[in-house]
Amino acid sequence: MHARSCFSLLCLFLSFLRAGALFGYGVSRCLLTSTHEAVYLEQIYFNKVLLGQYNSTSGNFTGYTKIAKEVADDLNKNPSFLKQEQKNVETCKTKMPPAVDLLSKPVEPYVKLRSVETVSSRHPGMLLCSAYNFYPKQIRVTWLRDGKMVTSDVTSSDELSNGNWLYQIHSYLEYTPRPGEKITCMVEHASLKEPTLYDWDPMPESQRNKIAVGTAGLVLGLVLFLVGVIYYKRNATDRVLVPSS
Repeated sequence: MHARSCFSLLCLFLSFLRAGALFGYGVSRCLLTSTHEAVYLEQIYFNKVLLGQYNSTSGNFTGYTKIAKEVADDLNKNPSFLKQEQKNVETCKTKMPPAVDLLSKPVEPYVKLRSVETVSSRHPGMLLCSAYNFYPKQIRVTWLRDGKMVTSDVTSSDELSNGNWLYQIHSYLEYTPRPGEKITCMVEHASLKEPTLYDWDPMPESQRNKIAVGTAGLVLGLVLFLVGVIYYKRNATDRVLVPSS
């Protein structure tokens, strides 16, 4: 099959595979220019070499090798190909503004503080402070013990991308519990007016739930008791005593 007769990108892949290429892939990108204009870019690579690309700025496909140029000429004369690329351009322009709005303002992190099991640690306890879904990437997560910065037995991950312009980070603290001490995770980020403190509560969540349920039951029982007392007193006041003959 000669490349001149190909009218799809798949044919381009097949042609070069026959020529002995080892690896090929395509990349579609939606870029934002310095003038805040959305540009759709579609590129094809073989063995890490750029063979050709479609650029919405020029509105056509450009080849960079002899065969790729022949294929590009055919693609640029193909109404179906150009129509599909135009749809991709419109999708790019539609999706880009929300992303720009997101990147123009900080997004506050959601922070979760919990205990985790230790693995071959000299400390019996380990706490994990995680910050999720924040932007921009720069963030600082530190630990405090009774208000003083903890500098040892702390391990933190890098800022990890969620793939949607938001990030997450995780910080571990190995510690030995001491009666009456206060352990705090402190988070500093551009979305926060001041550092936010998250105090560790050593009571298990299941135990807190049991206490909450018990307290609610006690309050309900007390309310029912008071209602019964009031009802009894009202009946006793309204009762008329008839002397016996």
